Amino acid sequence: MEGITVQRPHTRTALACSAALLLAPLTACGGTAQADTKKPTAPTGVTAQASSALSAHVMWEQASDDKGITGYDVYREGRKILSVPATKLMTDVDGLTASTDYTFTVRARDAAGNVSAPSASVALTTPAPSPDDTEPPTTPVKLRGKADTARTVTLSWGGSTDDVGVTAYDVYQEDSRIHSVPGTETTARLSGLRPGTVYTFTVRARDAADHSSPDGDALDLTTPTAPGAPASTAPTGLRTKATAQKNEFLVDLSWDQPDTGGAIPAYQLFLNGRLTTTIVWGGTPPAGRATYELTLTDPPGTRYSLKIRPKLPDGTWGDFSAQRTVVLPG
Repeated sequence: MEGITVQRPHTRTALACSAALLLAPLTACGGTAQADTKKPTAPTGVTAQASSALSAHVMWEQASDDKGITGYDVYREGRKILSVPATKLMTDVDGLTASTDYTFTVRARDAAGNVSAPSASVALTTPAPSPDDTEPPTTPVKLRGKADTARTVTLSWGGSTDDVGVTAYDVYQEDSRIHSVPGTETTARLSGLRPGTVYTFTVRARDAADHSSPDGDALDLTTPTAPGAPASTAPTGLRTKATAQKNEFLVDLSWDQPDTGGAIPAYQLFLNGRLTTTIVWGGTPPAGRATYELTLTDPPGTRYSLKIRPKLPDGTWGDFSAQRTVVLPG
């Protein structure tokens, strides 16, 4: 058998190449990689509003970079106080002082560590707290909305009242606050959403003493799918009802099953974002509307967020349903 000859570099050449790589790893020995030294653009459209006497909400428009943005840094009086991932274009700043002037700026970062110039600064003054403000605002009513595009939705609602005054409305998506508007506004436009996704929104009112109202009614919105993307596989019309029975609670669930081209053999049930059980039918999977009974033994008043997703005929897990909130009756 004839051997294969392997050409090896001369020892001095190899050592010289190694030394060159240590000194200039991006250009030595014929390398073509180029260092990313270009800074992102500064974020624009920065706004800041006092959500209460002790907090503020800062928002901005997306910056750009030749390689891609990896995050944003929020500065207060020129000092960095928060960092958020590139997917977020807003954040809440807590721990402020009442009746105080603040100035905020935002900078963008890329993967190479390049930081943009500061955005234009925005100023706000936190309101004075009222020592007599002991009551939370009333619940916002008649939440409605529409999907404007595959990535944006617009919400509107009926205003709340407060014994002193509403300072902000907070928009929640599955129990996480994602947006705030001043107490004088009753509409919000949300961006950065995913195409073909079911979202569940609620709104709470807040006053200067940081009291929040109860959640308003939940609103389900589904963003349009992207061109060429498969149809949503999310269950729809999810309804829940909790009843007490001796020392436990029964939660009855029902939902409309998605059209997946075949029978759905199982569902995963999530409580508070965690997988709780897998629903597997004892015989032939039901057609049309499905039902399930969940038993819970927590104390009365316990609150749960609940959602499900189907197991598709190909064995993968489908899209999540809209989320529902269950409070165990007293």
